[in-house]
Amino acid sequence: MNISVYIFSGMVLPIFFLLPGCSIFTDHESIIYSESPQFNNNTKRFQNSNGISNSKSTFEIMSFVSDFLNRANDPVEKFGLPLLDPKSQKNSPIGRQIVWIGHSTLLLTIDGVTILTDPIFSPRASPFSPFGPKRVVPPSLEIKDLPKIDAVIISHNHYDHLDLESLKKINRIQPEIRYFVPLGLKSILINSGILRVKELDWWDSASFAGLKFTSTPVRHWSSRSFFDRNKTLWTGWMVEWPKYRFYFAGDTGYSNDFIETRLRLGSPDLAAIPIGSYEPRNFMKQSHINPEESVRVFEDLSAKQAVSIHWGTFKLTTELLDEPPKRLLAEIKRRGINPKKFLSLIHGQKLLLD
Repeated sequence: MNISVYIFSGMVLPIFFLLPGCSIFTDHESIIYSESPQFNNNTKRFQNSNGISNSKSTFEIMSFVSDFLNRANDPVEKFGLPLLDPKSQKNSPIGRQIVWIGHSTLLLTIDGVTILTDPIFSPRASPFSPFGPKRVVPPSLEIKDLPKIDAVIISHNHYDHLDLESLKKINRIQPEIRYFVPLGLKSILINSGILRVKELDWWDSASFAGLKFTSTPVRHWSSRSFFDRNKTLWTGWMVEWPKYRFYFAGDTGYSNDFIETRLRLGSPDLAAIPIGSYEPRNFMKQSHINPEESVRVFEDLSAKQAVSIHWGTFKLTTELLDEPPKRLLAEIKRRGINPKKFLSLIHGQKLLLD
């Protein structure tokens, strides 16, 4: 969710420049990506599996900015949410565990291999450090305290998912990490000095450290400036160990893509599914699922277990920050699902897995 672009455009800040880290195609790159089924050769931009680009009119953007700036008072913005220290919690005796660092950043260890999802450790999700959405809960781990990481998966280029400052710091400390990204993001990372990058289109797979990484379709969009909307792809990830399967939805609206993912790749043992950033609904529906739709995604995937992401860390939309897990729990109970099957962790909580 690139709320910074919306807010800045709505406030009519100067737009005749490129924001840091933007991604604009060269002619050569356009030719390469034109082979992707997701690439529209007429618009020279990527699109969703239904052919829609999730574009917004100036009026819609201005209306959203007005709603956001006039949002209801949210005490969590000032006081934050509870935060646990992962280092004080016991580790799994069988080597399978996950830690919610915050937002969409998860630290997952399965059978001796550790991956990190959409790492953001910065205080703001923004190209401008004094502006943009500010963290209301700090990361539960500092970058220097991260364990050995084997791979990082990145879902798309919005500032709350692709945080280049965090990635550069991680890379300086652990230069052997392998990064998996959707089409168009490899050059951004390489230009930031991160060289061990594998770029994948939807349904493409790559193997590393005994794992199989598959890029999967989700319904979203991309942008890091006012000029590059949908110039890079967005993705979910299925990561397969020899005896474990993890699905990471990243950021998404609801679609049949999750059923297709299950039919092609099988059901995950664990799924990370977003539950926040869904109001106002008429603006967010195509790009963000609400908690009730999150349960549909869980069921579409036939996941054995799920954890919620993309809530409670940054104030990106107009719903109260602590509302998503309450609505999630209510929907789970309404559908007769065991609440332990789809958990909303506390920031920093370590979940021991089977």
